[in-house]
Amino acid sequence: MQDTVIRFGTDGWRGVIAEDYTFTNVRRCAQGFARYLLDQGEAQRGVVVGYDKRFGSERFAAAAAEVLAAHNIPVLLTQSATPTPVISYAVVANRAMGAVNITASHNPGSDNGFKVRNQYGGAIDPAGLKEIEARIPPSEEVLRLPLEAAEARGLVRRFDPAPAYLEHLKGLIDVEPIRQAGLTVVVDAMWGNGAGWFSRLLGGGKTRIIEIHNERNPIFPEMLRPEPIPPNVDVCLAKVREVGADVGIITDGDADRIGVADERGEFIDQLRVYALLVLYLLEVRKQRGPIVKTLSTTSMLWKLGQLYDVPVYETGVGFKYVAPKMLETNAMIGGEESGGYAFGNHVPERDGILAGLYMLDFLVKTGRKPTELVNYLFSKVGPHYYDRVDLTYPMEQREAIQQRIRTAHPERIGGLHVTGLDTTDGFKFGLEDGGWLLIRFSGTEPIIRVYTETTDKSRVRPILEDGVRLLGLNAG
Repeated sequence: MQDTVIRFGTDGWRGVIAEDYTFTNVRRCAQGFARYLLDQGEAQRGVVVGYDKRFGSERFAAAAAEVLAAHNIPVLLTQSATPTPVISYAVVANRAMGAVNITASHNPGSDNGFKVRNQYGGAIDPAGLKEIEARIPPSEEVLRLPLEAAEARGLVRRFDPAPAYLEHLKGLIDVEPIRQAGLTVVVDAMWGNGAGWFSRLLGGGKTRIIEIHNERNPIFPEMLRPEPIPPNVDVCLAKVREVGADVGIITDGDADRIGVADERGEFIDQLRVYALLVLYLLEVRKQRGPIVKTLSTTSMLWKLGQLYDVPVYETGVGFKYVAPKMLETNAMIGGEESGGYAFGNHVPERDGILAGLYMLDFLVKTGRKPTELVNYLFSKVGPHYYDRVDLTYPMEQREAIQQRIRTAHPERIGGLHVTGLDTTDGFKFGLEDGGWLLIRFSGTEPIIRVYTETTDKSRVRPILEDGVRLLGLNAG
C-alpha cells in the first residue's frame, strides 16, 4: 500500500482521523521533524510534545514522542491536554529546540493535526516546513522506541507546563484588578484546552466566571467546529444575554484564538478585536512598536499605525509568516483574521488566554463596556464592517477557479471601483473606499474563503456576492 503524501499547510499538517491521520503518518511526520532538528544541530536540547482534547490526541502525542526518542532527542511530554500558547512558552522556558503539538485547532471533530514549533515557540517559516516535508520517510523506515522504554531511559519525561506559564503571565499582566472588578464573564472553552484557565486565573474575587463547554467532548456538540466565529459562538452569545454578563470570551479548540461577545450578547468580529487589542496596548499600556498583520485582517491597523506613529507590516496569511516577521521587527503585536493574536513581550505565537485577559483589562482600566470600546475605536479610525463566506469546492477544480479569478479583471465590486489587485496570498482586490475583497484558498482544507472589509455596512453583502460570482460557485 502506497504511503500518503504529506504536505504541511499554513500551520502544519492536518488530516481526517483514521483516513489519512493515522499512527503511521504521525510517526512519519515525527521522523521528518526529528531529522530536521538533527540537521539543525543542538537537538539534545529536546522537544516539547503536547496535545489537545480531540479523539486519541494523547495517544498520537505518545507516538510522536516514541519516534523522537528513537533518534535520541529528549522529549518533555505534557501530562494532560494543554493550550497551544502554554506549549509554546514551555519551549522557551525549557530552552528546547522546538515542539510538536497534536491538535487540529479549529477544524471539525473528524480531524486532527501535527503542528511544529521552533526554538522561540513560534511557527516555523515556509522554507523550514518544506525542509521537514522533504525528510518525511516511507513508513517502513520509521524508527520507534516504545514509550515505556523511552521513559525508563530518561528520553521521555512527563511534565506540567502550567506553573512556568502562569509565573510568566504575572510579568505581563496584573490580574488582581480584573479579579476584583465585579465583572460577570462568560467563558466558552468550546470543549477544548481553554477550559478552566480563566477560572484559575481570575477566580476567588468579586468577578464571576461562568464557564460553558468546558468538558472533553471530541464531537463538539452545539457548534459546527471549535472555531470562535458565528454560528459556533451562538450558544455563548445566548448565555451572555441570559445571565446579563459584561462580556463573553470564547477560546477555540487549542486556546490559541479568541472570539469576544459584547454586553448585549452580540459578536465583536475578529478584525475589530485585533484593532481593540492594538488600541489597548497603545493607550492603556503605553507601548510602542511595530504591528504585524496578515493581508486578510483589518485596514484599521494602518490608520492606528499612522495615528500613533508606529510601523505596520503586512504578511501572507498564517503564523508561518507572522511569527518570523514579529521576530525580525521586534513587533509589539502580530495577528490574523482568524482571531489569533500574539504579543511581542511573550512568544511569537497566538495566545487566546493572554488576549482574553488583555481584553478584560481594557474594560477594567477604562471603565467602558465592550460596545463603548468599539465606538471609541471608531472615533479614531471610522466605522469598519467585515464578513466572510466559506465555500467548499472540488479540489480538482482549484486551478480552473484560480484561472477564472486571474482573468476576470472586474472594474467594480459591490458597486465600488476596484483600485488594485494583490496576489501575495490569494486575490485581494482594493476598493475605492479603502476597503477590500479577498479570495483565498485554505492551506489545510478544500475551502475557499471570501472576505471583505468596507466602511459602508450596506456594501458588505454585495461585495461578498460579487466575490462568489468571480468563483462561479454558489454561496449556499
